[in-house]
This record gives sequence, structure tokens and C-alpha cells, in this order.
Amino acid sequence: MLLSKFRDSIENLTFPLNELPNSLLLQENQSLTIYYAPFDYINLSAKIVICGITPGLQQAQIALQNAQQQLSINAPLDVVYKSSKETASFAGSMRKNLIRMLNYIGLHEHLGIHNCKELFSSRKDLVHYTSVLRYPVFVNGKNYSGRTPKMLNSPLLRNVIEQYLGDELCQLSPDTLYLPLGDSVADVLYFMADNGYIERNQILAGMPHPSGANAERIAFFLGEKSENSLSIKTNPDIILEKKRLLINTLSSL
Repeated sequence: MLLSKFRDSIENLTFPLNELPNSLLLQENQSLTIYYAPFDYINLSAKIVICGITPGLQQAQIALQNAQQQLSINAPLDVVYKSSKETASFAGSMRKNLIRMLNYIGLHEHLGIHNCKELFSSRKDLVHYTSVLRYPVFVNGKNYSGRTPKMLNSPLLRNVIEQYLGDELCQLSPDTLYLPLGDSVADVLYFMADNGYIERNQILAGMPHPSGANAERIAFFLGEKSENSLSIKTNPDIILEKKRLLINTLSSL
């Protein structure tokens, strides 16, 4: 595992970080840079996989700081991996938006829990948090949004997807469900399905990405904002159709 390779670098980090240091650099190509942060843990018993694009700087910093604290008390590496991944995954406002939408579509009922907030506390056993790009990716030093370059059009990013995400999918149960956060993630999961890693009917696509920058789409998805109050940048018909298909798919399982 990569944590052993980067242990010294992590132990010597000073927080907060304005950017990830070159000592954690994994790969780079033109404007793209990929850094290590401890997002390696895989929950093999997960019933649902919540899949984002890539950890951002905020999530990477939380994971690295947690790892540093665990390493300072000589915690076993498997504990460091699990703790860092669970602490940092979808942290911040993104987590609040995610929980609200998961409850809205009824995922808690499908999983037999009271509230999807439990997936980040008492019922972490049910969920695997991941990203199609396991480690933090930046474009010109900024968090990668999944838009430019397109993940499947970039040889570097496509290789990362096939190497790391492919390894995760092969280890998880064929009954596991995958909930992509945003269209670009759904496209990658459908690509992986077309290449035999999972089945297309395991993918619960249609939810807006829970980023705070997506606030209007989230509010409309949740029924908190009316169609006639939307800005021109938001297409209500697309959101409604995707929501209908998502809820119907989940209800049929």
C-alpha cells in the first residue's frame, strides 16, 4: 500500500495546507497533477457505494491530518486507512447535501435504517465511499471538476480509473449498488459496466452532485425550489426525468 511509501512525508506535514506538497506527488501530465492521500480503504461488505469524482483539497487535508494523528500514536496501518477514509469522505457541506438527497430518494428505507446520516456514523458498515479517481486530482492547481479534460478522454485519468477503480469494483459484491454523484461519474461507471467490471443495473444514476456550487439543482431536486424560480442555467426537465428514473429504479430493487 502507498501509505508506507509516503509515511515520512505525511508525518512531517504542517497544517493547514494551501496545496498538496510535491512529496506526495504521484503523477503529472501537462496541466494535470495527482497526489497521494489515504483514500485506499475498501469496505468489502458494503451494500451501497457512493461514488464521487475525486477528493478535493479539503477532503485530502482532512484525510492526511487524520493519518498523521493516527501514525503519531503508532496505530496499525489498517486502522489508519479506515479511519482516514471514513473521516474525510464527502466531508463538509457536501456531506449535508448528500444526506438530504439520499433520504429524499428513500435509500434509508432500502437499507433498513432510519436516516442516511447513519451511513457516516453508526452504519458505516453498509457503505463504501469512493471516487472514480481515487486520489486527489488537480488541473492547474485547482480541484478537478470532471469537465476539462473529460476523464475517459484523458489517457492519464483513464489509466487511473482502470487501475484503481477497477481494482475496487472487482473486490466488491455483485449485489452492491453504485450511486454516482453527477453525470461524469455515471458515465465512468457505465464505461466500467460496458467493460465487464459491474452490471449496468447496479448503477443508480440521476442525482445531482452534492457540491455547494450545485445548490440550485439540489434545491429543485429536493422540491425546495419551484420551476418558475430557476435560473436559465438549470434545466428542470432533465432533473425531473433523471429523478423519476432514479426513484423508480430504487423502488424496483
